[in-house]
Amino acid sequence: MEKNIKFPVVDLSKLNGEERDQTMALIDDACQNWGFFELLNHGIPYDLMDNIERMTKEHYKKFMEQKFKEMLRSKGLDTLETEVENVDWESTFFLHHLPQTNLYDIPDMSEEYREAMKDFGRRLENLAEELLDLLCENLGLEKGYLKKVFRGTKGTPTFGTKVSNYPPCPKPEMIKGLRAHTDAGGLILLFQDDKVSGLQLLKDGVWVDVPPLKHSIVINLGDQLEVITNGKYKSIMHRVMTQKEGNRMSIASFYNPGSDAEISPAPTLVEEGSEYPSFVFDDYMKLYAGVKFQPKEPRFEAMKNVAAATDLNPVATVETF
Repeated sequence: MEKNIKFPVVDLSKLNGEERDQTMALIDDACQNWGFFELLNHGIPYDLMDNIERMTKEHYKKFMEQKFKEMLRSKGLDTLETEVENVDWESTFFLHHLPQTNLYDIPDMSEEYREAMKDFGRRLENLAEELLDLLCENLGLEKGYLKKVFRGTKGTPTFGTKVSNYPPCPKPEMIKGLRAHTDAGGLILLFQDDKVSGLQLLKDGVWVDVPPLKHSIVINLGDQLEVITNGKYKSIMHRVMTQKEGNRMSIASFYNPGSDAEISPAPTLVEEGSEYPSFVFDDYMKLYAGVKFQPKEPRFEAMKNVAAATDLNPVATVETF
């Protein structure tokens, strides 16, 4: 990271004291100029986070590592003689929390691991909703506005977790852990490895490392918040770089609108019309599933005329929760 770039780190405990105004201003600046910030003192117990990290790494070693190696061989990636641009160097599984959970359908998870992830998910859901209200305050929106939009007509958001491991890669220059993209949804809450780095975001044309801080939660904004805020807040391109040493853990939870949620710029944030579209979230996800690793701007343009979405030449399939 360049020496003059200071990644925004927010101490949530300061919201309850004399530094509330400065803390709110830091969150606002991060949402406008970074699309990312890192939370400390967020209220999630550290012993819970430590247990989840331990069990996630144990689960990978016991049940996922061999499958990952077999995947590499099946795709001819065990040698990496040339640069690979259409596959990611990651081992993943997905947990759904809302509107229905699949937590008890995932094979090979211990009961302790399931219960810890259930508890963690519930706490992250509460944290996401607290953060959405803080964003409302900064944006001058009525408290609860973003939560109401996200809940749609059925009264529930979509919430899920992507559990990833990024194993050591013998030739990091040949393949990314995860290719560059913006996230489609709303608010993303990431519990990442504090020892093995790799996550980067694109700021002002420069790739910047997201610092791995112990017991932190990294927050980033998805495309839906850019649309709802009429572009005041931004979703930002980010990627995961592979490393020669160390297995990087990543637990990313996505607090997204419900499938039927109607997404559009908040009227109070629109002065003279908006360049952003209005759409149903599920329609956006159907488009995004095919073009995740392409720029967001053509997606926004296509959603102005959903029929035009087929012109974007889908290239990838993603989990949409």
